[in-house]
Amino acid sequence: MGAAWRDHSTTIIVALLVLPLAGVAAYRRRRRTRSVREALAEVGLLCWTVPFLGMLFTPQRTPRSIDLVPLHDLPSWFSGDPGTALAQLVGNLAVLAGVGFFLPIRFRWAGSLPRMLALAAASAVAIEVLQWVLAIGRVSSVDDVLVNTVGAILAAACSRPWWVTEKADNEGQIVPVP
Repeated sequence: MGAAWRDHSTTIIVALLVLPLAGVAAYRRRRRTRSVREALAEVGLLCWTVPFLGMLFTPQRTPRSIDLVPLHDLPSWFSGDPGTALAQLVGNLAVLAGVGFFLPIRFRWAGSLPRMLALAAASAVAIEVLQWVLAIGRVSSVDDVLVNTVGAILAAACSRPWWVTEKADNEGQIVPVP
């Protein structure tokens, strides 16, 4: 946990300081969108995702490496310091959680768990491939893709009440949600 704070404290502090300004921007932006919910979703998507992208693409002083064996890298997260393991797990779950939570609220086309699964998996793969191609000293791992995707799906499931547009009535018939 200390390494994450040491490496990314500036990004975390700036993101927290910008958040109130983003809320004001969302409130003002609501005039141009259909609802306050969509405006907040836009700002939430941006404010959640950009800091994580900054963290993910910060060069490290280690050689790049790749691990293509599923569930091979994951146990190593828990073999050392518990704080580091917690930071790895929570950090990887949170990377695409903003996309999973806010994207279906803002864009109706993203409003299904299978679509979010496909989008999250493709985004996680793109991040890992870019980390490898840019040779910034990061480990490109299948486990990161899996955990990032799970984080996005869990977040999408949490925000589902705000983006679901249909539900079944007492007889099983699909009806629009008001």
